[in-house]
Amino acid sequence: MKFLKEGEKAAKYSTYANIFLMLIKGVVGLLSGSLALVADALHSLVDIFASASVFIGLRLSQRKPDEMFPYGYYRIETFASLIVSITIIITGFEIGMESFSYILNPSRLMLPFLALFVSMVSVFVSYFFAVYKKRIGKKIGSQALINDGRHSFLDVISSMVVFFGILLEYLGLRGFQGFAGILIAILIIYLGLKLARYDILVLLDACIDQKSLQILEETVLGVKGVKGIHDVKVRRSGPYLFAELHLELERGMPLKKIEEIISQIKNRVKERIPSMDHLIIQPETLPKDYMLIAAPLKDNKGLKSTISSHFGRANYFIIASVKDDKVQDFKIIENPGKDLEKKRGIKAAELLKDEEIDVLIIDHLSEGPAYVLSQHILGTTKPEGTSLGEIILNAYKKFR
Repeated sequence: MKFLKEGEKAAKYSTYANIFLMLIKGVVGLLSGSLALVADALHSLVDIFASASVFIGLRLSQRKPDEMFPYGYYRIETFASLIVSITIIITGFEIGMESFSYILNPSRLMLPFLALFVSMVSVFVSYFFAVYKKRIGKKIGSQALINDGRHSFLDVISSMVVFFGILLEYLGLRGFQGFAGILIAILIIYLGLKLARYDILVLLDACIDQKSLQILEETVLGVKGVKGIHDVKVRRSGPYLFAELHLELERGMPLKKIEEIISQIKNRVKERIPSMDHLIIQPETLPKDYMLIAAPLKDNKGLKSTISSHFGRANYFIIASVKDDKVQDFKIIENPGKDLEKKRGIKAAELLKDEEIDVLIIDHLSEGPAYVLSQHILGTTKPEGTSLGEIILNAYKKFR
């Protein structure tokens, strides 16, 4: 909001400056008989409307979100930017018509030096505010203020055309101002159409900020623990950005760790993209086309082994890879905690956690091992079936 206040101040000062320029150019234009200076005064009147629109847009966009506008009023600033863009187009047509009229009916100048002085003052004042508004606009991310700054650069060009037109006419070269004005009008209309297209796309939620999208993707993928991202969407709302993405994480990652990663992502994104106002992150675990199922064993006889009813005292564990209702592969490993006096179950649970199993087949699991495995597996199930192979497949069908 502090940044928006700065933009509001720039738009307000620009409005005051345009009022001053309109009055002085209009009065001197009428006294000197310079049609070009009068037209430039009308141009300044349009500038007043444009700067006032930006001022009002920036002020209204600072309103806090409410029930009707839960995402805030930021798009009012974009709407103000569209008004400025349309104003630029109208200004282009206006300059073109006045220039054509001047070619047909060149006027006789009176007080040429005063007219030259006023047009030169207009050049310097317009240039100052063009640079000022563009700098503040980029600083706060306000497209409306940036557009208004570009509009002021057009004021610089049009005032220069007026200056040289008056000068060359005073020196006896008639009609030059009109031809130069038509060329400037064509450029102004082109720029206005280009800016209006951008504003309309923003209002339609088009993803046009490709640079910010690229920075967002690079930042998120640079965070440790992130395996990938997809469905990344970025849209602009006034001077701010709104984004959402799906985060791919390791399967079985603890909730606390997921929260830490999301918090880290948001902090890093905010550092690299200060205009990011909302970032919605949907965490997802990476899909697996197979499942690792473990069970405690009394002996080591392959798929003919006997399941143990005691987790910590089991001699072995079988870890089977199951896919498409078939045991694709398996291995049997010795229980490292079976001979310990204490924490046998915890030692066995840590082994299975390191093996990244998905399902554990067990009748009962005590509190310690259950806590170790709770954040890393899909769940546990009791053995159901007449053979070890059938028990493993029945467990797979429950969790697939």
